[in-house]
Amino acid sequence: MTGEVRTDAAATVIIGQRVRAGKADEFERWQHDLNLAAGEHPGFLAAEVTAPTDVQPDWVVVYRFDSVTHLRSWLNSPTRQEHLLRGAELFDGPATQQVLSGGAKVEEPLVTVVVSHRVNPELVDEFLAWQERVGQKEASFPGFRGTELFRPIEGVQEEWTAMYRFDTAAHLDAWLQSDARRQLLEEGGRFSDYELRTIDNSFGSWFAFDEQGNAAPPPSEIKSAIAVWAGLYPCVVILSLLLSPLKMPLWLGLLVGNLLSSLVMSFVVMPRYVNPALGWWLRPKPGAPGNTNVKGLGLVLAMNGIWLVVFYLVTAQFWTLP
Repeated sequence: MTGEVRTDAAATVIIGQRVRAGKADEFERWQHDLNLAAGEHPGFLAAEVTAPTDVQPDWVVVYRFDSVTHLRSWLNSPTRQEHLLRGAELFDGPATQQVLSGGAKVEEPLVTVVVSHRVNPELVDEFLAWQERVGQKEASFPGFRGTELFRPIEGVQEEWTAMYRFDTAAHLDAWLQSDARRQLLEEGGRFSDYELRTIDNSFGSWFAFDEQGNAAPPPSEIKSAIAVWAGLYPCVVILSLLLSPLKMPLWLGLLVGNLLSSLVMSFVVMPRYVNPALGWWLRPKPGAPGNTNVKGLGLVLAMNGIWLVVFYLVTAQFWTLP
C-alpha cells in the first residue's frame, strides 16, 4: 500500500521506552499493571509489550483502541498519569510516542520502521509527492512488504507518521543504508525534522485492522481458558488413544503426548475447531444479545458432553485400552 494515507476510525499508539539497567523485571511488572488498567478503559481492544532486541533497542508498548477519542482519553487519563509517576524511576529518558488512526492488516512477522515527520502545512502537497517517490523506491528493494502514511491527529499528535515493513532486518538495513535512500533524503531536505525507530516483529500478528478499521475486543481470560478446555479435552483423549499401543512408560508418554497436544492445539484444534465454533462468543459483536455468554457456555458444555459420550462408548463399550 504505497503512499496511501489512512484515516480509519480505530487508533493505535506505539510507545518506545528505554529502561534503566537492572530494572527490566520491575518494568515488566509495572507495565503489566498498567495494561490491566488500560483494559478497563472504554474502547480498549488490545495491548502488547515487546522487549528490546538486536533490531529494536527500546521496550515497545502498543495499545489499540476502537477510536481516537477513546485512545486520547486513555493517554490523558488520571489513571495512566498516576502509573507513569510511580514508574518514573524505571525509565532511562523520556518515551517516544506515535499515534496511528487505522492501518492495514499484517499477517506475517516483519520488521517495521516508524518515522515521524513535522511538516509545515504549506508544504503538505510537496511532502506527499516526496513520500510517494520514497515508497516507489522502497518497493524495488528485496524483502519490502508495504508502506503506509498516517496524517496528524488533531489534539493528539502533530506529526505525520510513515510506516514501512521488510521481511528481515538484513533487507531493512540494505534499504536504510542504500544510496537511493540517501539521495531521497537529500531531495526531501525540507522534511529533515524527523524521528526514526525500528520495531521488531511488527507488533506480532495481532496488529491487524480490517479495511474499515473495525475490530472486536479480545476475549477475557476466563473465556480463553474455557475455550482451551473445549479443545484440549478431545485432543488429549484422542492422542492418548493413538499412543496407547506404544505402551510407553508414564513419564515418557506424558512428555510425547504433551508435545503433540501443543502442536495439534496450536495448528489444528484452536484455529479450525474451537475458534470457528466459538468466535461469536469469544468476541461478540456490538449489540449482541444479553444472553450471549450463557449460550456460549452452554455450547462449550454441549461440545464436551458429546465428546464425553463418544469417548465412553469407544473406550468402555466397543474397545478397551491395551
